[in-house]
Amino acid sequence: MSKEVSLDDIVSLAKRRGFVYQGSEIYGGLAGTWDYGPLGTQLKRNIQNIWWQMFVEQRDDMYGLDSAILMNQKIWQASGHATGFNDPMLECSNCHSRFRADHIHDNKCPVCGKKNVFGESRLFNMMFSTNIGPVQDEGSLAYLRPETAQGIFVNFKNVVDTFSPDLPFGIAQIGKAFRNEISPRDFIFRSREFEQMEIEYFVDPKAWEKEFEKWVENIHAFLQAIGIDKTLVHQLEVADADRAHYSKRTIDFEFTYPFGKSELLGLAYRGSFDLENHQKASGKGLEYRPKDGSKPFTPHVIEPSFGIDRIVLALLVTAYASDEQNGEKRTYLKLSASLAPVKVAVSPLLKNKQELVKKAREVYEVLKKEYGAVMWDDNGNIGKRYRRQDEIGTPYCVTIDFDSLEHDDVTVRDRDTTKQKRVKISNLLTELKL
Repeated sequence: MSKEVSLDDIVSLAKRRGFVYQGSEIYGGLAGTWDYGPLGTQLKRNIQNIWWQMFVEQRDDMYGLDSAILMNQKIWQASGHATGFNDPMLECSNCHSRFRADHIHDNKCPVCGKKNVFGESRLFNMMFSTNIGPVQDEGSLAYLRPETAQGIFVNFKNVVDTFSPDLPFGIAQIGKAFRNEISPRDFIFRSREFEQMEIEYFVDPKAWEKEFEKWVENIHAFLQAIGIDKTLVHQLEVADADRAHYSKRTIDFEFTYPFGKSELLGLAYRGSFDLENHQKASGKGLEYRPKDGSKPFTPHVIEPSFGIDRIVLALLVTAYASDEQNGEKRTYLKLSASLAPVKVAVSPLLKNKQELVKKAREVYEVLKKEYGAVMWDDNGNIGKRYRRQDEIGTPYCVTIDFDSLEHDDVTVRDRDTTKQKRVKISNLLTELKL
């Protein structure tokens, strides 16, 4: 990460290069909503793929799930969200702006700057409500889920009945969640619509501490796999007074963003709170029956919860770099090849020379078939193309020039070093090492 990187730097690059746009931008935007552009969508998908491979496909004790966003309102009553999912809110008596109470410092309004303009705080439920069916009444009330976890808990019995897993085992899912944030802020860090990668890991109550420590290691392994700078990651043991009443241990994994140290992801020990509540409210048995015939019991739960948007932001901050090339400042994203939304860019030196374009297209087709995430780039001079691909984070640029026609080779430019070398087209896949 460049020491000079600011949130404005990240926001500007994200829009300029098609990573993230303001939601509903042509209509003036909608606060707390963001649209992922073509490159941001691919970056997010690459993160998800690594997470899914690491925590689902490469393990024998994990089951994937994709639960519905809309669920029976009784679920949110049983989980405590309907009555307890609240933030204290303050309203400025001068400009009438509203804020979360923990975002106010020195009793000063962040909008109008007036001091001592806040009265008593009041609770604000952050769930988005909606209605299902043609008649709007109490029976039609539903909510957009504020987390993906409850969809896992209400499917615990289904997975156990279908697959008869041994403890410990987990259920994992990736999906959208919605929170009616009072004051969304800091780009995609805190928004009203976001995406989570969550696991509920069911364990024997006697073994939760050992399994918890394994998940601490798993989280660090994942952050390392995607290239998050470990010197910017910090573990915060949440104090007893700040933890949920049912939790005996929670760790917040924080990241040093340009606006300060804030939560990147969380690891919580939830005990048996959720399964017991749903068992009581639904009347369905949610106990685990050991295969050795011993007494059934309610498993305890360890929950690693990853916010994709915050991870994307942390990656952009980590990868953002700058240097000087030929007397000019250069900005680039130092993303690994596994994460980079574009792995290779292919260019004819001149786009109006058909023989170069034809040769470049042949190379492009070979690379596209092999890697998929390959971009054709013939816009502007070669220097501008290199700068554009640097900001995208493309590891390699392949240029076809007039020597290519004679020697059947290309110029390969490395993003990080900017060094170039000639490579035979027949050896190109081996040389790129993607």
